[in-house]
Amino acid sequence: MSAAYPLEERAVWPAVPAMPPLPQGFALGRMSALDLEAVAGIEARAYSHPWTRGNFENSVKAGHLGLTLRDPAGTLVAYAVLMPVVDEMHLLNITVDPPRQRQGLGRLMLSIVLATSHAHRIHTMLLEVRPSNTGAIALYQAAGFAEIGRRKGYYPALGRTREDALVLRRSWPDDVAGEGKDGKEGGEGRA
Repeated sequence: MSAAYPLEERAVWPAVPAMPPLPQGFALGRMSALDLEAVAGIEARAYSHPWTRGNFENSVKAGHLGLTLRDPAGTLVAYAVLMPVVDEMHLLNITVDPPRQRQGLGRLMLSIVLATSHAHRIHTMLLEVRPSNTGAIALYQAAGFAEIGRRKGYYPALGRTREDALVLRRSWPDDVAGEGKDGKEGGEGRA
């Protein structure tokens, strides 16, 4: 199995998010009603307590930013749902189809999500994650997210119990040091 996202691209997260190049043949799209069955199928495979098709439908209808990633065969392999709230972007859901995990697609989707937030001129992102999801936590920390709180009993868990949520945040500057209003590089310090 080859990595969908080149390993050399993984080294450093940029200080200011930028849209990453997509692997050859991959396509980024906006989630629509036509995607809901495929999205709900991936969600059901990925989680013990998945969002329902209705949750995704409501998000699309509410105007949340739903993003989809398709492989060269046109198969949906990952998606994310973002909700802008005043001056923060909330990452509500980010998922890679389980058979496609561990190929760099989670990192790619997170890079896309951060760049999308930046393109909307929102420079702070919040998310919740289960403490038991150590792989996601490692990815978020590598991307510059820091824990700012904990929501007690936030997630349903197996055996009719509840699991806390870690609240993570990442902020970045509006502008790269030395970059002018025209967007051209004007000095050093570009990440």
